[in-house]
Amino acid sequence: MDLMMADLKALEAYVSYFYYQSKKWSKPLPEAYDAEEVADYFSHRPHVVALRLLEVFSSFASAAIRIRMAGLKKSLRPGSSKDIDENLSQYNFGMVLKETMLSLGPTFIKVGQSLSTRPDIIGPEISKALSELHDQIPPFPRPLAMKIIEEELDSPIGSFFSYISEEPVAAASFGQVYRGCTLNGSDVAVKVQRPNLRHVVVRDVYILRLGLGLLQKIAKRKSDPRLYADELGKGLVGELDYTLEAANASQFLDAHSHFSFMQVPKVFQHLTRKRALTMEWMAGESSTDLLSITKSSSIKHGSKYLERQKVDAKRRLLDLVNKGVEASLTQLLETGILHADPHPGNLRYTASGRIGFLDFGLLCRMEKKHQFAMLASIVHIVNGDWSSLLQALTEMDVVRPGTNIRRVTMDLEDALGEVELKDGIPDIKFSRVLGKIWSVALKYHFRMPPYYTLVLRSLASLEGLAVAADPSFKTFEAAYPFVVRKLLTENSAETRKILHSVVLNRKKEFRWERLALFMRVGATRKSLQLVEASSGETSLDNLPSRTDGVFDVAYLLLRLLPSKDGVVLRRLIMTADGASLVRAAVSKEAKAFRFELCKIIADILYQRMVKALGQLVPASQYSYKLRLAGGHQNTELHPSARLSTSSTVYDYQSLLRDRRLKLILSKILNSARKEPALMLRFYWVSFVTFIAASALAFHRLLISLSAAYIGPASFIPKRFAISA
Repeated sequence: MDLMMADLKALEAYVSYFYYQSKKWSKPLPEAYDAEEVADYFSHRPHVVALRLLEVFSSFASAAIRIRMAGLKKSLRPGSSKDIDENLSQYNFGMVLKETMLSLGPTFIKVGQSLSTRPDIIGPEISKALSELHDQIPPFPRPLAMKIIEEELDSPIGSFFSYISEEPVAAASFGQVYRGCTLNGSDVAVKVQRPNLRHVVVRDVYILRLGLGLLQKIAKRKSDPRLYADELGKGLVGELDYTLEAANASQFLDAHSHFSFMQVPKVFQHLTRKRALTMEWMAGESSTDLLSITKSSSIKHGSKYLERQKVDAKRRLLDLVNKGVEASLTQLLETGILHADPHPGNLRYTASGRIGFLDFGLLCRMEKKHQFAMLASIVHIVNGDWSSLLQALTEMDVVRPGTNIRRVTMDLEDALGEVELKDGIPDIKFSRVLGKIWSVALKYHFRMPPYYTLVLRSLASLEGLAVAADPSFKTFEAAYPFVVRKLLTENSAETRKILHSVVLNRKKEFRWERLALFMRVGATRKSLQLVEASSGETSLDNLPSRTDGVFDVAYLLLRLLPSKDGVVLRRLIMTADGASLVRAAVSKEAKAFRFELCKIIADILYQRMVKALGQLVPASQYSYKLRLAGGHQNTELHPSARLSTSSTVYDYQSLLRDRRLKLILSKILNSARKEPALMLRFYWVSFVTFIAASALAFHRLLISLSAAYIGPASFIPKRFAISA
């Protein structure tokens, strides 16, 4: 009886065990990525993992054999250039890798797409080959896609859509997009996920995790490389839930809706589920289409229309790139919400000239302190201040504790010391600077946060597009005006600290040459428009139209100083040593500033003369423009040189009544009175400037009177051309 009862208990234990195992075998794949649950799931399905490992191993073995055979053929080919062969072999390696990624499915395609945006790591030729993964992904059948939509919406297609295209307009690694129309007539894009995708992605991430664990044991590393696989798994599984992508798109739209140059499609929430996403259709040209038109070799010499079409495509492409740079910096410096997949395939150039964004599977969010640290790092790169750059990187938790800062600074100087500056801007491609910084970062094991990689990757890919159309394009030149505008108009302790580090030394002495360099880059028409727009004051028509490198520092400073956004400049001047400001004002470097100031004083004196004379000078006579004759094209003078007292001329007399500016000037002069020689020189320069301005104002008055009563005057110098 005891034996029989023991046998029954053993049988019960066996039944319980098999029941427990059957429950595990029937346990579904976890919805969210969890390393332990995923490992538990696939540990009971070893055959699935083994078959996939065999498939991956055979694919890469085949690729290795093809690469080896290509290398043997190259070695047997005599008389070829070494550099050309090297580039060709790199490109062929990339093409073989691309085909291998395509054959292995969505996860490997996604990894290949990410690698294609990192030429600094894999090289430009391999990156070029892998970039084709954005455009050459085969679609899955339409009936299967329609079935998924109906399953997700729990209704027939016709109950929501009046039309869905027969063929997908785009196929991506995780899904494909159809153009459709809702029952109320709205044009939409319907994104459908590939079938059985979650199982495929999680399985491949699990295999990657096994491989990294094996690598850790072989290399005997203390750090756990499997964490990289876990981060990848969380990101990829997150992209599989289209409701999260819809929430990301809505958040991105809310954050950037007030930036007029950006366009983000709105989400149709009632037509969105986990595997189906419906968004507003965005009509526009892709950067690939614009680049293909620009580089087209089929245009005949006799076809002026096609030639114009090519030139116009180049213009639109460069405008797309400039807006892309602006959008990247807006996300970085203004909103702190970054598009996490910024490759060119996700950008569109709309008919209204705006840049459109697609694919919001992942967003990156930045803390405010990291935004300011990124702002500082851009300024320090342009200024070549590598020790300050490292300090900014430390604030972003990039530099590991215990790193030898002096050695890193020396390596950065060695790597980037050869970079030449042109008008204060590094005369080098952004991708090359990025590559040099990355080489130092890898040497010292920097921890690159996601947002840092995303912004640099975005700017580098945009530069690649622009350089293909215009080899003279410089990302630094396009980006820096927005940095200047941020520093000049945002009144915060962090931005003031960065600005002070640029134009003041440790003794708080004013460095005019640094400000001149800073303003030479920032005082472009584009940056001035940004300053004007932020201050909400007079029309942008009053802005100087020069973009030839002659910078109008006085105009920008005098427009900003009395405005509500001029508080940063006012604080800067009040902080600086007064004697150093006077010394800077009378220096040789400030000649351009004094020239502009002379014209402004002349304008004020001229307006007062006209007001004193009253009716003697008709308004129609002093409202004409003064132009410089220079060859075939005349360059319009700064608005302050226009002979006008109408509303189009800035009211400089308000500067004379501004109590804040009087206080600043008084503080500067009181500080400088300790140096009599300096004050004597200042009074002499001021006297000469005032005499020159008076002569110019009197000359203008004579021109106005002669135009009103005598006609064209013979004493007007020939270098001036007068037009009514």
